[in-house]
Amino acid sequence: MLKRDNRKRVFLYSGKMAMHMRRTLVVLHRTTCSSLKNTEASLDVRHPLPLFLPVRTKKRYFIPPAVGVKGRKEENKEARARAAGIVFRQQYLERPINIACTAGIFDPYVPPEGDARLSALSKEGLKQRTEQIRQSASSQLAIRKIKEYDSDFSTKTFAERAQEIFIEAHNALTQFNREKLHFLVTERCYPEMTRGNRYKTIRWRFVESLEPPKVVHTRCPDMVTKGNLYGQVTVRMHSKQTLAIYDRFGRLMLGSEEQPKDVLEYVVIERHLVNPYGRWRLHGKIVPSWAPAKDPIIKTLMIPGPDLKPGEEFDALNYQVPTPAAVQWYK
Repeated sequence: MLKRDNRKRVFLYSGKMAMHMRRTLVVLHRTTCSSLKNTEASLDVRHPLPLFLPVRTKKRYFIPPAVGVKGRKEENKEARARAAGIVFRQQYLERPINIACTAGIFDPYVPPEGDARLSALSKEGLKQRTEQIRQSASSQLAIRKIKEYDSDFSTKTFAERAQEIFIEAHNALTQFNREKLHFLVTERCYPEMTRGNRYKTIRWRFVESLEPPKVVHTRCPDMVTKGNLYGQVTVRMHSKQTLAIYDRFGRLMLGSEEQPKDVLEYVVIERHLVNPYGRWRLHGKIVPSWAPAKDPIIKTLMIPGPDLKPGEEFDALNYQVPTPAAVQWYK
């Protein structure tokens, strides 16, 4: 019994000593912390900010396809994206619109076959005369509209002006003057004139006018809105011209520079009437169905010759070009 009492007294004494020591340490810790804060405030000591490293925790919505899923049924990607919270932007089929000129020729002029006036006593001649009267009535209405915006417009003087625009535009094409060509040609006619001519040399010359140019057709269409008016005038031109086209190696492909040809053309000149700074420009040509076919392009081929040694000339060899053997074709 005495031993047990002694043990209890030892435990109680040690517990009390531990409590006193703990209280003493807590008081010392508080006093040291307060003294350190006071010294830092007096000395203005600043600790560096902690460095935070960004860790990627965002979920990856796109998962690359696994191997061997080529033959499986394809899922709807748009539905998967919507389920993942991604919104696709709506795709619009947009087409560029140019309001400086129209996209084509409105009510194109139909030239009479052979450009000859038939007898009014025949059935074809009577039909042709009726069509001309109908077209002339519509042309007179269009001329009145054009004169409201262009007071200097006159069918007598406009034909000569249209011929000058035609000549200047083709001269700019032969010289590859793009700025001047854009000034004389509409945005619809420009790609038609310059398509395929990048590596070619064009030689064109206006020799003379066989017949005075004549205004044969006039229209005043509108586009997009009702008041957005355009003037289209068709001019008949019968002239003599020369045309020669060479490829990039200087070989003649079409025409001749010395032999002029008689050309009958129906040229369409257009202007944006609402625009006060608009000007008359070449818009296109009307090719009738009865017009003769164009001359075929002369194609040149390279025939392989003998291998020449250094210092050896081809003319000295008297090389004969081999002719292909005759082949019998059976039906």
